[in-house]
Amino acid sequence: MQFPLYFIPMMAGGGAQGTQGGGGLLGFLPFVLIFVIIYFLMIRPQAKRQKAQQKMIAEIKQGDNVVTIGGIHGTVAGVREQDNTLIIKINEGNKVIVDRSAVSRTTDAS
Repeated sequence: MQFPLYFIPMMAGGGAQGTQGGGGLLGFLPFVLIFVIIYFLMIRPQAKRQKAQQKMIAEIKQGDNVVTIGGIHGTVAGVREQDNTLIIKINEGNKVIVDRSAVSRTTDAS
């Protein structure tokens, strides 16, 4: 297979007119910019949401209306600090013990 003469320098590692590729730190600039964009658009907001969720879980107290990850709505009837669980009253006579981390959100009314 024959190649035109202007392809030979490109196949040998040189550019079309003898130009050389960018070197040093300038070659990494696109990767750095992509990482900065990903950090500000994805990583930072997720970390903020996670921090707010952990704060909400830590501040749950007796009498708060909560919704669990499984979709159970109820009122916190008690807090057991030793095993980090909550006693949730679903309705009269029905209580469920759930882990604090199973709480999805708090609500205004049950």
